[in-house]
Amino acid sequence: MEEFDYVIIGAGSAGCVLTNRIINSGKYKVLLIEAGGNDSYPWIHIPVGYYKTMHNPKTDWCYKTEPDETMENVSIPYPRGKTLGGSSSINGLLYIRGQEQDYDIWRQLGNKGWSWREVLPYFIKAEDQERGASEFHGKGGPLAVSDQRITLDILDVFQNAASEVGIPKVDDFNKGDNFGCGYFQVTERNGLRCSAAVGYLNPIKK
Repeated sequence: MEEFDYVIIGAGSAGCVLTNRIINSGKYKVLLIEAGGNDSYPWIHIPVGYYKTMHNPKTDWCYKTEPDETMENVSIPYPRGKTLGGSSSINGLLYIRGQEQDYDIWRQLGNKGWSWREVLPYFIKAEDQERGASEFHGKGGPLAVSDQRITLDILDVFQNAASEVGIPKVDDFNKGDNFGCGYFQVTERNGLRCSAAVGYLNPIKK
């Protein structure tokens, strides 16, 4: 049996990032254990493939919420990724950070290091932003972030209608203020999904 400095249980988003950071320190050996399969299923990597991966026992744990009496005891499907990359391998690829005030409230509640200004450098470090580096975005990080490659006339009309009633057009939902209407960015590179496994595990599999 080999010996390891760290054993990480679960190769979801957090597990992939932790493994990458520890390995890249150059000091430690890591054993990463994932109960799901590898991420070789082709639909994982095709952006529209979440229609094939969610609710699919091959790639989804197929959890359901407990029946809720406030919703006539309905139980709702709760997809969770059952593969390398975890739910980042089966989600809808939206790249939208939380609202600035939410982070600041967490800090005010006593969670040191969790204000918007304190977490922003980590968002920037993680990004490989298609639009390039800026005050709010990073270039060269593990997680690819890009504009959607498809626009629709009806969505442009919808944005115009929203602006007429006071909801502004927004071209970047990741500056701390999520109020507005516009196209969101996605975790893709060259038209393929960039999951946590693709971004963080693939470069260190050696």
